[in-house]
Amino acid sequence: MLLISLGLKGGFALAKSGFDQSVLTGLGCAILLATLVPMLGYLILRKFLPPFDAIGVAASFGSVSAVAFIAATQRLEDAGLVFGGHMSAAMAIMESPAIILAVIAAGFLRNQTGEATTRGIKPGKILHESLTDGTQMLLLGSMVIGYVSAEPGKAVLQPVFLDLFKCILALFLLDMGLMVARNLGKVSWGQAPVLAYAAISPFAHAALALLLCRWLSIPAGDGALLMTLAASSSFIAVPAVLRLAVPEANPSLYFGLSLTINFPLNLLVGIPLWIELARRYLSP
Repeated sequence: MLLISLGLKGGFALAKSGFDQSVLTGLGCAILLATLVPMLGYLILRKFLPPFDAIGVAASFGSVSAVAFIAATQRLEDAGLVFGGHMSAAMAIMESPAIILAVIAAGFLRNQTGEATTRGIKPGKILHESLTDGTQMLLLGSMVIGYVSAEPGKAVLQPVFLDLFKCILALFLLDMGLMVARNLGKVSWGQAPVLAYAAISPFAHAALALLLCRWLSIPAGDGALLMTLAASSSFIAVPAVLRLAVPEANPSLYFGLSLTINFPLNLLVGIPLWIELARRYLSP
């Protein structure tokens, strides 16, 4: 339900805004960020964590938070900064690359270790299974549905998939919170490099987004949202997928770091800072 809601929101927004050069540039920048951030994260984290845990944390911090996105849009409206409707589509698009890369990386890792479940599987087969994973099909498929059906589809689907989003999110977070509580004792909070990554990476990711936005002449409102998305981490889509697709990764680690460090850091410090930086260094 959560993935369908996120996909529909992006599709409806994209249908409303239409395609032009600024939309394509913004979406291209979103895809580039969503690909670079998890890859860079894994290259760093694999030095300090077991491979599957590195995949989980990199995927979580490489994906995005819908809650942070919603908070940032409200702050932008309060600040009087205009942003494009297609940014909802950018948010939905940025959910997927980190998940796909995590599933691919986990498949290759199992293949290298010779586990029975993946022994003999070719790279092409791993890629095919990753791209056709049920969760990805839900997210991207619902996005296509939202784009094709546009306003008539939104009127029909809103009562179930959009109006109930916050209620479903609350139940999901309750379930994830219980899971974290059950696994909290397994987390080694004494791992200073991993904690440092969780605290520093949002600023590094936002700086990367700012440089790309300045290079591509993306306006301040859209740039602030891209910085927010790049700096955020997923505690909705990624945990839901990795619990099934990468069960070897410790969920209390990637979910705990995302929810207890990244999210409050972005909400209290990050979003106001990203907006101020966008105002200073990006065009109106």
